[in-house]
Amino acid sequence: MNIGLFGGTFDPIHKGHLALAQAAQERCDLGRIYFVPANVPPHKQKQPLTLYCHRYAMVALALMDQKTFLPSPIEAPDSTSVAESGGKKSHPTHEARNPNYSIDTVLRFKHTLKKADRLFFLIGIDAFKEISTWREPEALLHECDFIVASRPGYSLADVANALPQKLRPKSSITKPFSKQPAQGDLVLPGVTIHLLDNVNQNISATTIRQAAAANRPLTKFVTPEVAEYIKKMSLYRS
Repeated sequence: MNIGLFGGTFDPIHKGHLALAQAAQERCDLGRIYFVPANVPPHKQKQPLTLYCHRYAMVALALMDQKTFLPSPIEAPDSTSVAESGGKKSHPTHEARNPNYSIDTVLRFKHTLKKADRLFFLIGIDAFKEISTWREPEALLHECDFIVASRPGYSLADVANALPQKLRPKSSITKPFSKQPAQGDLVLPGVTIHLLDNVNQNISATTIRQAAAANRPLTKFVTPEVAEYIKKMSLYRS
């Protein structure tokens, strides 16, 4: 079975995430997609995040009517940290501080799969641009196929040039693709990337948090269940 792994802070999960997952499922025939809220994202260690328990709950609520989209607690903090739910935000010093590196999550997740299963890693192109700065990027790209949600303004050369140095094609090879939109498949030694186009939605978690702080309707951005949870738990209120 083809299985997708979709990680993120999901603060909160929104319709853009669901649209990306739907497009990825259709493109790569994914039997299941696991949504993985990060406890401590390495690139956001200095930013306050909503407590993991709230972000996981919102993911579970957003997926409750989806048969093949499932929440995964693989990056959950220990039980002591999960129980700390009195506040609305968690500062980097308030929860377990071990960052959740994608390579570690992928390797642990693969231990739960069958040998015939094929793993796909879902990611947006803005995050993929920084892939070479991630922990053990060559190993990560080798362990699973990548499904990258593209958007206008990015070329196939941009995608290739974002790869770690060891996997990056020579400039003489990528230059002809500098005007070719980032779409289709990019298959190179040690890496396979499936590019999704036409799934970019003008939704950002920042916009949703601002709308919640102003007590504006949220169902344009998130599912009704998530909107109700945000209201009930008074999330994103200053």
